[in-house]
Amino acid sequence: MKAWQHFCTITNHKILVMKNCFRVGLYRQGLLHDMSKYMPSEFLVGCRYYQGTRSPNNAEREITGCSTAWLHHKGRNKHHYEYWIDYGLEQPGLTGMKMPKKYVIEMFMDRIAASKVYMKENYTDSSPLQYYDNGIAGQLIHEDTRALLEELLHMLAEKGERETFAYIKNTVLKTHDYENMGKNRRSRR
Repeated sequence: MKAWQHFCTITNHKILVMKNCFRVGLYRQGLLHDMSKYMPSEFLVGCRYYQGTRSPNNAEREITGCSTAWLHHKGRNKHHYEYWIDYGLEQPGLTGMKMPKKYVIEMFMDRIAASKVYMKENYTDSSPLQYYDNGIAGQLIHEDTRALLEELLHMLAEKGERETFAYIKNTVLKTHDYENMGKNRRSRR
């Protein structure tokens, strides 16, 4: 029973991300999002620790001390900022590298879908921002990546999906780099 429930949860999540990626023109990423979750090293662990109200990776981490499924997943999916952590050239130790915008957008869509899947009818457009604010991403994520992600999360919370997705499709994905990203958020405050 847990295997079927886990399969339905990850498939529902994948479909939500796919639909949202399609809405902004990221078709390849929508189709390929989280395919590693169906690999035995992630899927079987997900079945074992499935709860339905949160990621099974958290339950595995609590019980065993680490999540082997998460370690596998983050190393294969470029929409996770953890994929982009490397040794820095300007400062010693690990640091976040700047993510290509298309992966930041996929990460944004991933956060929306995860919030919808786990929060169900309690989801609001501010839920992904609240989850982000309670996390630790700000410690290791590259400053440009953080600025863009935070801009989108705040815009979603304030203006909703329709306006945020239009902005992504018509502005964010049409600029060459991060040149104006993050400025909208700062000017709104």
